[in-house]
Amino acid sequence: MNASSDRDLIVLARRGDAGAFGELVTRYQVNVFNVCYRILHERGEAEDLAQEVFIRAYNRIHTFDIEREFGPWIRRVAANLCLNHLESQKVTTEINDEQDADPAQLPEAVQEVRERSEQIHQAMSSLPAHYRVIIELRHYQELTYDEIAVELNIPLSDVKSHLFRARKILAEKLHAPDR
Repeated sequence: MNASSDRDLIVLARRGDAGAFGELVTRYQVNVFNVCYRILHERGEAEDLAQEVFIRAYNRIHTFDIEREFGPWIRRVAANLCLNHLESQKVTTEINDEQDADPAQLPEAVQEVRERSEQIHQAMSSLPAHYRVIIELRHYQELTYDEIAVELNIPLSDVKSHLFRARKILAEKLHAPDR
């Protein structure tokens, strides 16, 4: 398929063109997965929910406002689905990324980077879900405060206060003395 605009692809998908919707999936699958992964911190769940995001989008493509941008909308669907999933599970996820490697065999710099990355993952996973979403949208998706307010349908003042509190919690956790 040539370089069609998102709007053109949505119109085609509404007419039943599965290839057009497939192109939208191709364009946004990495973004959607990243949103899900950064909120859930579990690869398998993130993959499952990313797939569910596109299933829901496909089923609701006829209700999508063609005047809006598809990217922010699909990311918002992903964030909301993940938050709902976390709320329904009431489970704290654990980070088990790459724990098979023997740390003693890693060069010191690589080991330090891995340890710091693990600290960041643990600190992020300990945040309340609504703070994780704000961090995700601001620092990983690079949305402005105004864009975050629109995406999450919350006041700008809430975006600022949630981001401030989330950063403060992260700083405290990351600078706390080792136990």
